[in-house]
Amino acid sequence: MSVAHQPGIELNWFKSSHSGGNATECVECAHVTQGVLIRDSKENAEGRAVSVRYEAWHPFVQAIRNEWGFEVPLGS
Repeated sequence: MSVAHQPGIELNWFKSSHSGGNATECVECAHVTQGVLIRDSKENAEGRAVSVRYEAWHPFVQAIRNEWGFEVPLGS
């Protein structure tokens, strides 16, 4: 099943509290049924995003938490 955004469903995009102070070095994430969408916050008007299944997202987030101590929402 695709991780892609389903039309007609509003996404709740969020940024890490550790994003760049001038807001130019940020990525935003949104949870969807099968995973997470990730986009560059400067490019959000284009609607382009990378999709990641939860099977890959969870280990990625855990590695960030372990290495840098960042609090990243794990999601579903």
